[in-house]
Amino acid sequence: ELVSLLDVGIEHDADETGSTLEENATLKAETYARLSGLPTLADDSGLEVEALGGAPGVHSARYAGEGATDEDRIALLLKNLSDYPQPWTARFRCVAAIVRPGQAAELYSGECRGEIITVPRGDNGFGYDPVFLITREGKTMAELTSDEKNRLSHRGAAAGKARNALMGRTG
Repeated sequence: ELVSLLDVGIEHDADETGSTLEENATLKAETYARLSGLPTLADDSGLEVEALGGAPGVHSARYAGEGATDEDRIALLLKNLSDYPQPWTARFRCVAAIVRPGQAAELYSGECRGEIITVPRGDNGFGYDPVFLITREGKTMAELTSDEKNRLSHRGAAAGKARNALMGRTG
């Protein structure tokens, strides 16, 4: 049975002080496993742009500072990319961590490759979704249906691997 933090009475936000997606996912899973006494799944994800050396990466949500909007983050990303030739290859990456009380974290990752475009497209998303073009689909992440996003996204890939691990399956 899958339960949420609220289902078990946890309203605490775990610190995301790691310097990598792996560290943040592990910190969150360890915190919630300790508080709940239950096996815990947590994730962290970010946008990694090749021309920017992998930035914004683990800092994706805070890229333009605290309180910045999605539009602010996109504007800063495009400004920082403006000196580099296109195409701006990028990937969304997610790391899911499973922590069973008293055991080391198990990590599972997923990614979705594409490129950054200059004109946002689509409304089914948040963050950098409107400027992240999945080249093989010809659509931005924000133009995908929910079903397409679940099938193609970095989060869907990591979650599928973690789900298989929790159910004792490989692959």
